[in-house]
This record gives sequence, structure tokens and C-alpha cells, in this order.
Amino acid sequence: MDKKRFHARTVILSDVHLGTANCKIAEVNHFLRTLRCEKLILNGDIIDGWQLSRGGQWTKAHTRFVRIVLKMLEKRGTEIVYIRGNHDDALAKFLPLVFENLSIVEDHIHEGVKGRYFVLHGDIFDSVTKNLAFLSHLGDWGYNALLRINRAYNAYRAWRGKEYWSLSQAIKARVKSAVNHISKFEEHIVELATKHGCTGVICGHIHTPADKQLDGVHYLNSGDWVESLTAIVEHYDGSFELVNFTDFVRDYPMPAEEPPVETLEEPVALAPQL
Repeated sequence: MDKKRFHARTVILSDVHLGTANCKIAEVNHFLRTLRCEKLILNGDIIDGWQLSRGGQWTKAHTRFVRIVLKMLEKRGTEIVYIRGNHDDALAKFLPLVFENLSIVEDHIHEGVKGRYFVLHGDIFDSVTKNLAFLSHLGDWGYNALLRINRAYNAYRAWRGKEYWSLSQAIKARVKSAVNHISKFEEHIVELATKHGCTGVICGHIHTPADKQLDGVHYLNSGDWVESLTAIVEHYDGSFELVNFTDFVRDYPMPAEEPPVETLEEPVALAPQL
């Protein structure tokens, strides 16, 4: 097995949606297994409690994701910060929780080499999610329906030898209401950074990766591991990079078969109860 590793000071990823058929679990597991970092921020919707409550799909590969993170925490001394999202909002009533190098919180101030960054999932900007739960779940159903159609269409494209194409991302880029939602989401960023005295803001939630300046505020969005397959990386010199898995896997190829995770010293019972 290739022992080449990707080293970084900090890595932020979000919206993995464990427990769903749409989660790109093999890709995210490979990314984490290849990773060596001082701090890992899991910025919300890592576990999709909404889908699990409707009888979602939890596989051995999803359990492997949890075990890889636990190995990073226990054997490599990585600091893990888990931020609550809207799909894992069952955690809200218990927060904050701190266990040595593991913190489970609503939001987090990241002390970067070049400044402070306010990190949050981003659903607080979504009035539908916060105030109209029924419509939020209806929207989630519609999004997952699009993804099911997209899986079938991309199976046909793969058979034709064509690359992956995202129906939902195409719709988000063209439908005015979706474009406006993303625009309004970004408008809140500057105000939030100013309020917390931060250089930048790091979010997830809208499944739209970003690395841009908004009125002097550095805005980063880690995207998702359903379609965009992206993460935010802080290098040791303090610079940030939006890493796309398509580019990442060229330098760190996936093995033909997924290697086993080393057994932890104590067995871990993993039965999500969201």
C-alpha cells in the first residue's frame, strides 16, 4: 500500500451525510486515511440524522469513517472539533461537550496562523431551516430525489464513458431562488466576522465550495462529500486552500481495494442514535 501522506496544519470538511446512499464514503474515507493534520474540524451534517430517522443506509464503510476519526484522535493526537449541523441537530440539547482533544460545539473560533476564523455550519443564516421545519424537511426530500435521479443518469453517462455531471448543482447555478439564497447567505458573512473580531468565516451547509474575499473578510465554504467532494486546508504557513478530491486523488491514488483500519485498543460500539 502506498504510504504517501498529505500533511496540513488544519483541515475542515462538512456535509458528509453519513447514513445516506448519496454520501461518497469511499472517497472521504480515502481522504481522511491519507491525511495527517494537527486539527480536524468536522463542520456539521457529518451524520445525517434526518435520513437515518427515515430508515437511511448505514454501512460498514460509514462505520469505518467513524473509526478513522477515532484513530486520528487517539493514536495521532489530532484535535477534533465537531460542529453541529442542521441534519445532526439532535446534538444541540447536549452542547457544548469536551472530552480531552474532542470538542462538540455549536461554533468555534479557529486561531489560524494569519488570523482568527469564525467556524460554524451556516444553517443559522437559513430562516427556513430555523423557523419552518416542515418546509426544510420537504426541501431535503426534494434534494434527495434529485440525487436519486442523478445517480441513475450518471450510471448511464459512465456506461457511455462520460464524466460525472451534477443535476442539482446545475439547478442551483441557474434557478434564481437558489442563486439568491446563496447570495443572501454570503451577505451575512461580513457582519458575522465583524461581530466576532475575526479575519474570516468558514461555513458548510449550502454544498457550494468557496474561497473568496467579501468586503475584506475571507470567506471559505468547505462544500460537501455528496457532490463537490471538497475540503478546506490550512497549510503550515497559514495559507488556506480549497482542495478538490478530483485533484487530490491524482497525487494520492485510491487503492484497488479499501485497506482495513487498524484495530483500536478498545472495541468501539458504533450504533448511531440520531
